Amino acid sequence: MHTSPDTLASRLHRLPPSCGPVRLVGIDGHAGSGKTTFAGRLAEALGGVPVLHLDDIATHEELFAWTGRLLRDVVEPLSRGERAHYRPYDWQARRFGPVRELPPAPVVLVEGVGAGRRALRPFLACLLWMELASEDAWARGRQRDGSEQRDFWAGWVVAERRHFAEDPSRPFADLLVRGFSGGFEVLPGPAGTAGPDQIVTHRDGPSPMC
Repeated sequence: MHTSPDTLASRLHRLPPSCGPVRLVGIDGHAGSGKTTFAGRLAEALGGVPVLHLDDIATHEELFAWTGRLLRDVVEPLSRGERAHYRPYDWQARRFGPVRELPPAPVVLVEGVGAGRRALRPFLACLLWMELASEDAWARGRQRDGSEQRDFWAGWVVAERRHFAEDPSRPFADLLVRGFSGGFEVLPGPAGTAGPDQIVTHRDGPSPMC
């Protein structure tokens, strides 16, 4: 079934709130799988909803050990219907930057590796997984970032493998997102809690790139 991003957006809007008044939607997948671009397209279709990038929460020293900070600074305020405040990490300067606000909008997207981790799933209205094999995603990420990031990628791959081995997200995904040359398609995921009417396909626009 072919449909537009607006149709998927409408279905997400109809989901019950999952984090206070917020429908928190997670977009997970391997590094380089297209999460950031897909999140941007979906946010636009949802009317410009906020997007939290987990790259802003993680650090060089805490590639995946950021759960406590995310729950404290973002999830807990949103669950009370309050604005969240967090300091995005600057990967070049290797320090946290000025405070940003995240409003308790009807829908908030959380994108990044680990968005579907065990500690966050109770707060998610829907979990989407970017369906691209790890080696293909990492190759695309390496090509994107260039040779100057070679050492970082070597360490990242080890850390990501360990993370998903200990705390997998894909088995709990409600929907799978597959990118191709003409756009992307959204299919039922292993969890399937989103229901059969969530099967959607969209084939307009560029191929998602992270």
